[in-house]
Amino acid sequence: MQKLKKILLVTLAALLVFAVVGCSGTNQEGTNKTNQEGTNQGQTAGENGIAGSITAVGSTALQPLVDQAAQQFMSENPDAQIVVNGGGSGTGLTQVSQGAANIGNSDVFAEEKDGIDASQLVDHKVAVVGMAAVVNPKVKVNNLTKQQLIDIFTGKITNWKDVGGIDQKITLVNRPKGSGTRATFKKYALDGAEEASGIEEDSSGTVRKIIAETPGAIGYLALSYVDKSVVAVSLDGVAPTKENIVEGKYPVWSYEHMYTKGEPKGLTKAFLDYMLSDDVQKTLVPKLGYIPVTEMKVEKGAK
Repeated sequence: MQKLKKILLVTLAALLVFAVVGCSGTNQEGTNKTNQEGTNQGQTAGENGIAGSITAVGSTALQPLVDQAAQQFMSENPDAQIVVNGGGSGTGLTQVSQGAANIGNSDVFAEEKDGIDASQLVDHKVAVVGMAAVVNPKVKVNNLTKQQLIDIFTGKITNWKDVGGIDQKITLVNRPKGSGTRATFKKYALDGAEEASGIEEDSSGTVRKIIAETPGAIGYLALSYVDKSVVAVSLDGVAPTKENIVEGKYPVWSYEHMYTKGEPKGLTKAFLDYMLSDDVQKTLVPKLGYIPVTEMKVEKGAK
């Protein structure tokens, strides 16, 4: 009888140990699943519910706005981390499509990019930006007809004296073919004409520096990058100003898109909501040379 009691006690103890281990494993599995879901959405639990890390990649034309907005957002939400990188619109659309970035920034509609399945992406238009041909100030040219601009970028006109400037060879500065700025400029300023070869640079900031420092240089920039070191050229007598863009008088502009793969959640959604808030739209957007989408009196669609 004593031996039987001992066997029963050992068996009961074993069952209790098994039950504790099983519950622990189940709890750990649930915790791991919850953590993984939080990571996929770019958000983990924080005191105010806004925390985690996300990446926004792509358009260098949009980069200054997203970068400054991210800095403000993180100062208000210290548990959040937002990494903003350039690389061009093509890179942004590719990486968000592949799941390598949470947000893909682009100057062009996803439907206009080869190799991108736009049906998987959700478009968030956060601003409008104008783009202009810009020249080295010493060429003494501040207006070109569209045909003159096309002839310069296709290599038919090679000296500034042929368009009223100084006797100086023209040096072309282009963006890479994956650039949304290049695609917009080519479409609306050059009527789709193929550009001649020239200096090619990925960064808008570097393009501006090259044009400012290279005699006879011409390129193109988003107006958010134009400063006193270069001259923005009028097109057919129409200056690239906010007023002319809003009214539809100046044609070279694009929406600034922030694409997500599917509907955004967690930190990604919180940051996109912030991009469309008054804190950004009524302060940073005009301050940095962009235009709120709501102010536009004309529209563009994917073509």
